[in-house]
Amino acid sequence: MSWLDSLIATRANGDKRLAALLDPDDLPVGREWLKFIERLKQSPITDVFIGGSLLNRRNVKDVIQPLQQNFNGNIVLFPGAPDQVAPGADAVLFLSLISGRNPDFLIGRHVESAMRIRRMGMETIPTGYMLVGDGPLTTAAYMSQTTPIPSRKPEIVAATAVAGEMLGLRALFLDAGSGAGQSVPVSAIAAVREQTDCPLLVGGGIRDAAGVEAAWNAGADLVVIGQAIEERPQDLSWLPRLPKPQKENSSDTNPWRPA
Repeated sequence: MSWLDSLIATRANGDKRLAALLDPDDLPVGREWLKFIERLKQSPITDVFIGGSLLNRRNVKDVIQPLQQNFNGNIVLFPGAPDQVAPGADAVLFLSLISGRNPDFLIGRHVESAMRIRRMGMETIPTGYMLVGDGPLTTAAYMSQTTPIPSRKPEIVAATAVAGEMLGLRALFLDAGSGAGQSVPVSAIAAVREQTDCPLLVGGGIRDAAGVEAAWNAGADLVVIGQAIEERPQDLSWLPRLPKPQKENSSDTNPWRPA
C-alpha cells in the first residue's frame, strides 16, 4: 500500500495519525541521535517528516538511513528546497503553497525538482500547503515571501482548500509555521474538513497533547509536531495516545508503513 493510500484508509476508518517533523539541523547527534530514534519508535508517532526551511549543518540524507534502520513508521520528505529531496524515504510531499501568490512556490521549485524526484522513483503526493496565522512572522512565511491567511477568516481557508482539491491536489496541509505563536484555529480546520474530502494534515504551533487532540477532533487526519519535539527530545511521554489503538504488531513492523 502506498503512503497516500494508507492515509486515505486512515481517514476512511476514522483513525488518526501523529507525525514528528524533524529538521536535520536541530536534531541530536551521535549516540543521542540513536537514542532519540528509539524514543520515537516507542512513542505514538506513526510518521516522521524530514525537512526544514534552511539547512546549514546537516543534510536530509544524513538522517534518512538511521531512520530506515531503526524506526518502524513511515518516512516522508517535507522539503523546504529542491536540494532536500534525497532517496530512501517512503514518499515526498510535492508542496504547492496555495495560500500565497509567489510563483516560485506554486510551480518554480517544482520544475527544479521534478526530474530528480522522477529518477528516484519516489511516491509523490501533490499537496496543497496553506499557511494560516496572524503573527509573529514565521520562518515559512519569511522564506516563501508570502502572507498567511488570517486566522479569523476560516471561510478563506476553506475556499483555498476547495480550490486546491479542484485543481487535483491529493492532500491538504494547514500549517501555522515554525515558531508560530498560535496553532491553526480549530474553526479553520473544521471549515476545511467540512468542505473537502482528501486527507487533511495540520501542524505548526502545537505544543501539548491538548493541542494535538483539538486538531484531531476538528477534523485533522494527521497532526504534525515539530518544534515542541525539538525542544524536548529527551522526553516524548507528553505525546497523546492515538484515539484508536493500533493492531498488535511485531517489533519489526508497523501497521502504518506502506507495504
